[in-house]
Amino acid sequence: MTTILLVLSNSYRTSRNTDELQGSKRKLLRPGKLSPQRPVPDHIPKPPYVASKKAPGIASGPEVHDEKGIECMRASGKLAAQVLQYAGTLVKPGVTTDQIDQEVHRMIIDNGAYPSPLCYGGFPKSVCTSVNECICHGIPDSRELEDGDIINIDVTVYLNGYHGDTSATFFCGEVDDEAKKLVQVTKESLYKAISVCALGVEFNKIGKIIHAHADEHRYGVVETFVGHGVGRLFHSDPVILHYRNNERGRMMLNQTFTIEPMLTMGSIHPIMWDDNWTVVTEDGSLSAQFEHTLLITENGAEILTQC
Repeated sequence: MTTILLVLSNSYRTSRNTDELQGSKRKLLRPGKLSPQRPVPDHIPKPPYVASKKAPGIASGPEVHDEKGIECMRASGKLAAQVLQYAGTLVKPGVTTDQIDQEVHRMIIDNGAYPSPLCYGGFPKSVCTSVNECICHGIPDSRELEDGDIINIDVTVYLNGYHGDTSATFFCGEVDDEAKKLVQVTKESLYKAISVCALGVEFNKIGKIIHAHADEHRYGVVETFVGHGVGRLFHSDPVILHYRNNERGRMMLNQTFTIEPMLTMGSIHPIMWDDNWTVVTEDGSLSAQFEHTLLITENGAEILTQC
């Protein structure tokens, strides 16, 4: 789950009056109906922010682990990957994003874990489902997926006191070639960034390689939302910028963090809905995202969130 880098200005908190995107048959997203919050059994350990009902933001200090912590991170990462893989199989025309949330919630609970997004700063659901022009933090609701949609599903689980965080963008039915290319290039940008991660490497290399790949295909790179340290805390240092930057800081041994680029076909500027979570592109253009949680080892970067 991405974290916000900048406070959105009031000019972004606006509503669009049209339902259809100019020059396209695709309708712009509109909020659907929310189902009641799903319960979590008392025996499931919950992260501290659930009781406080406040989003703690980005905590200072990196997530660096001992051997036990690394094994816990591997376990939470593997479960997150398995849940995401299953969620992707549910993506079909006519399925609601709320149905996806229901199944994700059930699978996480059945595995003795807590769905990290639930109650994080008031987020009402157990997974983020971001369809078409939604950049991130889409709230599952009654909207049915349509043929040709793309949807990012962002899964984070809290297992044995550690968060594993991952996301991918899936195709719903027959998707046009332009959307397929955006999704493919976004995925490529993530793996190109992972390939340069290693002990002592500067974090700014991540943004440089992602931005270069996006530029090559004339896509925008969203700057407002970032990757982050993850582990015992949901969001911690370092802030991972996906665009060109000169920020300092180097990767440390046994450190865990996410890389989660968001690429767009058009504007990179976000509009936040009145729910204070859902963020869509200013011009209604498509957006795609992929994410992994990484562990820095003596041999490079280990992807923790893969099956």
